[in-house]
Amino acid sequence: MKITAQEEYGLRILIRIAGCKDAAGISIPQLSESEGLSSHYVAKLARALRMGGFIKSTPGNKGGYLLAKSAKDIVIKDLLTVLGGEMFDKEFCGQHTGAMRLCTNSVDCSARSLWQMVQFVVNQLLVRITLHDLVSNETESSKNLGSLLKDSLVLAE
Repeated sequence: MKITAQEEYGLRILIRIAGCKDAAGISIPQLSESEGLSSHYVAKLARALRMGGFIKSTPGNKGGYLLAKSAKDIVIKDLLTVLGGEMFDKEFCGQHTGAMRLCTNSVDCSARSLWQMVQFVVNQLLVRITLHDLVSNETESSKNLGSLLKDSLVLAE
């Protein structure tokens, strides 16, 4: 399983916007410089984030991007779905058919059960994590996420 560049950079840009203290927001050039990405790519990601309802732009020469809603209301699963979709979705099996038109295991596939279970577990964790949990230094974020994981494991028992 891989996290796409779009998911990683989109999340990092959203964290950067959430941490911005300027009432006018943070601009594409500022995001580009702080994340080491091209302005074109940052603009592409910002558009996806805006279309997904996560950020809004402030007008004018000194304008920039702000969160469209509270960091506590931005669920990371929703963000990753907008940026890249599910790891295992309904089209997964159709994309891995080998040399044939249909997968030889399309009727009876124990591997499909594994991927569905992995997706379910990942989703159960990601719906509990908000942007607010990530807008801090790494030590604090790790502590927040560790608590969420521990709570999730206790609920599963």
